[in-house]
Amino acid sequence: MELRHLRYFVAVAEEGGLLTAAQRRLNTSQPSLSRQIRDLEAEVGVTLLERQARGVTLTPAGRVFLDHARLALLQVEAATDAARRMAQPERPVLTIGFMVGLEVTWLPHLLRIIREEAPEVEITLSSLSSPDLALALMRGRLDVAFLRPEVQSVGLSFKLLAKEPVIAVLPAGHRLASLRKIQPQDLARETYVSSARTSPVLQSVIQDYATKVGITLKAKYEGENISSAMSLVASTGGVTLVPLYAQNMLTPNVVARALDGVPPTVDLTLGYNQANPSRLLRQLLARTDELVESVQNQSIIRYAEAPS
Repeated sequence: MELRHLRYFVAVAEEGGLLTAAQRRLNTSQPSLSRQIRDLEAEVGVTLLERQARGVTLTPAGRVFLDHARLALLQVEAATDAARRMAQPERPVLTIGFMVGLEVTWLPHLLRIIREEAPEVEITLSSLSSPDLALALMRGRLDVAFLRPEVQSVGLSFKLLAKEPVIAVLPAGHRLASLRKIQPQDLARETYVSSARTSPVLQSVIQDYATKVGITLKAKYEGENISSAMSLVASTGGVTLVPLYAQNMLTPNVVARALDGVPPTVDLTLGYNQANPSRLLRQLLARTDELVESVQNQSIIRYAEAPS
């Protein structure tokens, strides 16, 4: 089995067809690609793809193999990048990832610690969705990231930073905006805007909460991220549920309200690749408690409540 077999298989699985994968991703012919896939299946000893008139589908064995094939390719990519960096040492660089909006709260305190530990280091920042941050960590493209504890994250470790309460966001002129806190049953009567498609951890928390309080949130609209979901809230008159940090991104035409009772919480973690040899990373991890304490002492984030 060769790496090209894995690359070909992943391309076919993701494109859903041999012809599409051959033309769009692999710059090869369909007969050649079919032959490569047959060779791979012969090597593995099981059928990985079901050929159909309109494309291919993964067999149960193929779905399992796809996860491992992706991981193997990620590990090869990370090993290649690490070897190149080691062979061509440059100014030390620390790459940090944030979910959009989190850097407002955490970055100033993190920078203070970094400057104390390594004043000469060059810092690079990235803002991505939580799953994309986890993928970048696995690929070795980030040293550390503020993200959710993503389940499909082989080789990563997560240090808990905070349990963020989930809050409601609704239009400033909404009838519920006059309330100090929102009853969960009121949410079930409103047009719901989902913000969780790119965050499976948040989506799971919200679904569990809805089940616990006995409501059904029927998403009529779906934002690509929290920011776009809040834009949809303003334009459609609907409501959405987001983590507390999203108050950093509120615009004048929407407001945030706490949920009545015990709100659900979603974990915010500091994620890193266990194979990362960075000494600075280890120094940062050793000062995580100090980082959390600094944020808790100085953060100005509060629930927005209507006047009593």
